[in-house]
Amino acid sequence: MEDQDLTWRKSTRSSNGGATCVELAGAARHVAVRDSKDKAGPRIEISRSAFRRLVTDVKQGRYTL
Repeated sequence: MEDQDLTWRKSTRSSNGGATCVELAGAARHVAVRDSKDKAGPRIEISRSAFRRLVTDVKQGRYTL
C-alpha cells in the first residue's frame, strides 16, 4: 500500500508539536506506524489484532515506557 492511500495521524497528546512522536494510519488489514520526524523513511505494519493487543497491554502497564 502506498503512503498516499493512507491518512496518517498523531496523538493529540504528543509534545513538541509532534516532532518526537510516531504516526499511525489504519488500513484494511493492518495499522501502519512511522516516525513523525522521517515521513519518507521506513514504516512497520502490524495486524489490527496485534495492535489491539499492544494497546491493551500498554494500558494495563505490562511495559516499562
